[in-house]
Amino acid sequence: MNRWPIRIRLTAAFTLAMALVLAVVAIVTVLSTRASLDESIASGLEYRLRGLEAVAAADAPVLPQAGKDTASQILSPGGQVLASTPETRGQPLLGAGEVPVGGHDPTVVERQGIGSLPGPVRVAAIAAPDGRFLVAAVSLADRDAAVGDLSGELAVSFPLVLVVAAAGAYLLAAGVLRPVERMRARAAAITADDPDQLLPVPPARDEISRLGATFNELITRLHASLDRQRRFVADASHDLRTPLSLLTTELELALRRPRSAEELVAALRSALEETERLSRLADSLLLLSSADQAPRAASATDLGRALEAVAARYLALAGKEGLRVQCPVGLMAQINRDDLERAVGNLVDNALVHGKPPITVVGRTAAESQGRAMVAVEVQDSGAGIDPGFLPHIFDRFTRADSARSVGGAGLGLAITAALAHRNRGQAVAGNHPGGGAVLTLLLPAADAPVSPAGRP
Repeated sequence: MNRWPIRIRLTAAFTLAMALVLAVVAIVTVLSTRASLDESIASGLEYRLRGLEAVAAADAPVLPQAGKDTASQILSPGGQVLASTPETRGQPLLGAGEVPVGGHDPTVVERQGIGSLPGPVRVAAIAAPDGRFLVAAVSLADRDAAVGDLSGELAVSFPLVLVVAAAGAYLLAAGVLRPVERMRARAAAITADDPDQLLPVPPARDEISRLGATFNELITRLHASLDRQRRFVADASHDLRTPLSLLTTELELALRRPRSAEELVAALRSALEETERLSRLADSLLLLSSADQAPRAASATDLGRALEAVAARYLALAGKEGLRVQCPVGLMAQINRDDLERAVGNLVDNALVHGKPPITVVGRTAAESQGRAMVAVEVQDSGAGIDPGFLPHIFDRFTRADSARSVGGAGLGLAITAALAHRNRGQAVAGNHPGGGAVLTLLLPAADAPVSPAGRP
């Protein structure tokens, strides 16, 4: 059944539930109708018995004419028939062991048939004050006929109702699922080369429209991711092709004719430079790929010590006065130590290449984000700043600003920084300082400062 269309399954489930409901309704209706008729018959018998009390007091009682489906008798204390309506044909309505023994409630028995009364027949009897017995009988054939007619009508009408309900359920399910089928057909036609195609969303603000809107958002994100991947592959191919072409050219020139030792050494040095460039690019691509994987195990890291370690590696390039670190003692970040040093190192390297000293690295507390305490690492240079139009793309892969801030490189350093921050549940932000120069900021989750044995952080 799971292979059937969903509209068939919904219709089948609805039909089964409807059949069960109709069956219960039919049974309850028949039983309640039968009980109601029985109650009416019991009330009629009791009324007839009360009417016989005045007649039974006479010495020679004469019973009035009864209907064709009813009969009455008056019996002596010994059970002989003293008076009877013609319908009984002289047969006693009660047997010897069925006479009432007293009390106010009548004795009720049923017979298959008595005299001219069609069976089954219900007989009720009570004892009169003088010891005689008053007996009334009524045929139950009309009751059984009425119940039978009702059962037959329900047996005919309810299946028709069930068929109509099933057809309506099928049409309703088909109508409800028609927007889903349209979305499915459109989704089957969407290709990677046509990013503008989206699923048709019905105008009603219901679950299906929200599903369509959610899928459209997913399709948009997938197309954006695909575009980034294509650009990444194209840029990576371009950056790999250039050193490979230069390497090939150097080797071809070295082998084209006999070369002197100096020329060969120069060719090999040039080839080595291109090989090292290829190696750095491959390392960056591998780091970006690993940064896109699951979050790395983070630990409480002393921010000040990590920043001092990064600054020590760049002192030779920036000079002692060209690179300053400012960070409160005991400020902790929840981040992998290697990721932190690599990310801050990329920011310092970017400031040295595209800006100019002095460069200031500041560690500080930041505003809470999503209920978490945060810390910030700011790297500010004293250059011309970043073009405002380039700010939204500065952390994209293989992106470079204008020539004023682009001096070599593959355009992966800041992308790696952003990926490392994201892997540690942080983010990278770029901007310009009001006093001049670029400000690149890492926002990272804060960590509690460890407590020393002396009780001090």
